[in-house]
Amino acid sequence: MCPSSIDEGLFSKKEDMNNQLPYYVRLCAKLLLLFLIGWMAYLGKTIIVPIYFSILLAILLLPLANFLERLKIPQGIADMTAVCSAVLLIVILLYFLSTQISSFATDAPSIKQHMAEHYAALRHWINQKFNVSFTQQTIFIRNTTKQLTSSGGEYIGQTFSSVTETFVLTVMVGIYTFLILFYRHLIRKFLLAVFKEEHQDGVNEVLIETKSMVRNYMMGLLIEMAIIAIANSIILLCLGIKYAIFLGVFIAILNLVPYVGIITGILFAVLVTLTTSSNMNDILWIIVSLGIVHLVDSNILMPRVVGSKVKINALCAITGVLLGGSLMGIAGVFLALPTLAILKIVFDRVDELKPWGILLGDEFHTNKKTATQSKIKNALNKLTLKKKSTP
Repeated sequence: MCPSSIDEGLFSKKEDMNNQLPYYVRLCAKLLLLFLIGWMAYLGKTIIVPIYFSILLAILLLPLANFLERLKIPQGIADMTAVCSAVLLIVILLYFLSTQISSFATDAPSIKQHMAEHYAALRHWINQKFNVSFTQQTIFIRNTTKQLTSSGGEYIGQTFSSVTETFVLTVMVGIYTFLILFYRHLIRKFLLAVFKEEHQDGVNEVLIETKSMVRNYMMGLLIEMAIIAIANSIILLCLGIKYAIFLGVFIAILNLVPYVGIITGILFAVLVTLTTSSNMNDILWIIVSLGIVHLVDSNILMPRVVGSKVKINALCAITGVLLGGSLMGIAGVFLALPTLAILKIVFDRVDELKPWGILLGDEFHTNKKTATQSKIKNALNKLTLKKKSTP
């Protein structure tokens, strides 16, 4: 008997033994594997997050790098030009946001006056509704202020640490992105060489589809963010809200977080307006107008601009955002949806993982729409047959 037949026999026996294991044993093994992956992601987030952002940015910049190479520019210079252009845009955006935030300091007297007015109105409302005296409120505020003052040094240290980490993360993402673009052909050969020859067509298909999906998805998100920022800024300017452009851009950035970002953005706009205006009607108009923009975005703009590149249902999207945030912080919130989309592409290509692809997908509405269309077609066909049968 030849060695290859022996190996095939042993492999088939192992496969049969794995299939004979009870379902709960296989389920426990899968859950344990998921737990280990999550634990490794939590421990190695300082390394995984910049590399992950770099991969997404490299996929987004790949057409620009290829275009520069077609102009007979050397690959290293073309990749560096693409990365520098992206970093320049990010620096311009951060500079705009930082200058707008620093302008709050120039309006400190006005902000203090409006805060005092809202503070007095709030104390009066608490006294009337909850029967809490002004003395009790003053004692509570004084104790809270003491606690914040005692831990103020810790908060300042955390803030400085966050700013430093953001700067280091930006530098590392730029370096990683350049290296991924420069060695992209080598990485592709490695991914194809990992799997057997009979699976290389499927692996190549997954790589092409993932690259196309990530690029189209991110370009769609950037276009949508620009449209939402312009719409929000125009509405807030028409309402006479201070820092309208800053709030419009900031809310558009938060809108990248699915389902949760728009609520956070509206609350932030309300808080900023409370510190700069004493007119409570402004708050109502902000909530109504930004809510209408969000409805138009989620029902018209998002399906048309971003398209159906990422068919992830709302339940899995929200769960993925919460898990990403708990494992990797703010970065995990932004990386959750692309991760789920990539996993769905892989799950749909592997027979054993297709049920998980169905769980992540949003094919219910598509199937419902297809069934409705087929019913309409059948009804029309019956009517046509009846007309032909009648003399």
